[in-house]
Amino acid sequence: MELSNIEPQIIWKNFSKLNAVPRPSKKEEKVIAFIKAFGENLGLPTTVDEVGNVIIKKPATAGMENRKSIVLQSHLDMVCQKNSDVNFDFETEGIKMEIDGDWVKAKGTTLGADNGLGVATIMSILESSDIPHPDLEALFTIDEETGMTGALGLKPGQLTGQILLNLDTEEDDEIDIGCAGGIDVTITQNYGLEDSKGQIVRIEIKGLQGGHSGMDIHKGFGNSNIILARLLYNGLAKENIQLISVDGGGLRNAIPREAVATISVRNANEFIEELANGLKKEILEEFATVEPGLQINIENSTSSDKAISEEDSKKIILVLKSLHNGVYRMSPDVKDLVETSNNVARVELKGGSLRILNLSRSSVDSNKYAVAEQLKSVAELAGMQVEFSGSYPGWKPKPGSEIVQLMEKIYTEKFKETPHVVACHAGLECGIIGANYPEMEMVSFGPTIRGAHSPDEKANIPSAQKFWSFLKEILANIPQK
Repeated sequence: MELSNIEPQIIWKNFSKLNAVPRPSKKEEKVIAFIKAFGENLGLPTTVDEVGNVIIKKPATAGMENRKSIVLQSHLDMVCQKNSDVNFDFETEGIKMEIDGDWVKAKGTTLGADNGLGVATIMSILESSDIPHPDLEALFTIDEETGMTGALGLKPGQLTGQILLNLDTEEDDEIDIGCAGGIDVTITQNYGLEDSKGQIVRIEIKGLQGGHSGMDIHKGFGNSNIILARLLYNGLAKENIQLISVDGGGLRNAIPREAVATISVRNANEFIEELANGLKKEILEEFATVEPGLQINIENSTSSDKAISEEDSKKIILVLKSLHNGVYRMSPDVKDLVETSNNVARVELKGGSLRILNLSRSSVDSNKYAVAEQLKSVAELAGMQVEFSGSYPGWKPKPGSEIVQLMEKIYTEKFKETPHVVACHAGLECGIIGANYPEMEMVSFGPTIRGAHSPDEKANIPSAQKFWSFLKEILANIPQK
């Protein structure tokens, strides 16, 4: 079945057009031009602000002029992850999609339903001629996935809407009214190189499912960087290790799925045998239920590259073993909500240059810095440099707001069940936008998406139909000014 034949056709049509345009974070020039042209071709007032956000305005339909004005908001960029055996260039190619039962997926890459389905939905409202709605401002932000610089660069006074509907939530029975803030923690150092003193061993971790470093951080998924660190640390008990290279993980907001290290040890065969029969076996058993695809390969190898000294290698391994990863604290106020966490997202060692990328999240600002400062303390003890950047605030819930009550009522009447009014551990742009628009009521919701930020990402077709129906009903019943 073609995507153009599934309902709601207008959304899947626009999603297909959007997914034909490359849109990696921080490289959104093509998709900015695409959305700008879309608005202009509809004859609607369209502007691009100085950071690249696109704002398209559409007047109220007949009889809706006295209703509160609405901002519909989604982000243009997408997380670019692919399976290691897939040849794909996110900067030049459009996403290749397929239908699998009730799901739309991509072929070996992220799908971009986060937040492309939100973008496509807003496009569908803008081009519609038969959907009642108040005055609309469509806000398409950039770079949500790697810094939220679009939301951070949005200036006061650019928007006049009284209610913001953020279409970036991934469970169709949830109405999201709060989220975590975040901060990037980057650890770096440069080391001298020398000839390796022993035999070369290659350690490879692969087959993990990965996932969203906020929404999935509590699920016990494997982190390839942490598993690699455990193996290296265990090896130190018997061997002096020289690190040659490490390449683990990718983006800060994705739980890393793969990692590989090339090292030098004095007795490779004994080292491999001890790890294979010891910790490797234990880790595979430990993750058998949640990570059935996990593979750990430890084998003899070759390398012509120089290595880091045994002393410096030990410091790096000890730091990797010490960095907090996963849930740091559960919320004492909201049941089952992760309050604070850290994702050890990327470890790169090449030519003596080390980079470790972390994303620390929390709905409590002081704890966001508490976990970030713990990482900083560990790294500085080993003589490494630490930089904090990209800090953004959380979004404080307002469960009694008028729009939340309206949406709860509509959902319950329409779907004969009670929605879950929640806060999430992901970073949504609402908190940042709210800093400049404190009087604006905000809610986030969306269709069901699974595996966001990984090549397993998929969007549920019946859920998209439900979401579209829900949104149209909300727009038709927005309260009067």
